[in-house]
Amino acid sequence: MVTILRGHRKRQFEERFAAGSQWRDTGLVFTTALGGFIEPRNVNRMFHRLCQIANVPQLRVHDLRHSCATLLFTMGVQTATVQRILRHSSITVTTGTYVEVIEAVQRDALDSMGFLFAHVGDGSTSQLSSKTSPLSSKLSSNGSE
Repeated sequence: MVTILRGHRKRQFEERFAAGSQWRDTGLVFTTALGGFIEPRNVNRMFHRLCQIANVPQLRVHDLRHSCATLLFTMGVQTATVQRILRHSSITVTTGTYVEVIEAVQRDALDSMGFLFAHVGDGSTSQLSSKTSPLSSKLSSNGSE
């Protein structure tokens, strides 16, 4: 990631030089070719084009936030950490928005405990980690994120 950002910074310095006196020094990391603010609708158009080029389903940029949160929760990241990453104003916003994901993670955890105890003493050599988590199928089947 650092390498990517350094490359971006180098390109931005080149844009700054090319823009000369027209450059607007906003202090932003991502700018237009003249140093100005990037309009959200332009980001959406660019993202739409990138989805077409990559031949992937069209998503909204905002959908990436939901995907990020869902992945973090399924990885076991604490709610307070997800809140800080997403920059939600309160943990209530995070838990309210992702209640279905949180509950699915909790169900999977309990199912894993049941799986663990169901095989105690039966001679099974299966390990808990080899069990695949059904969370992704639950979320994709009901359209929740």
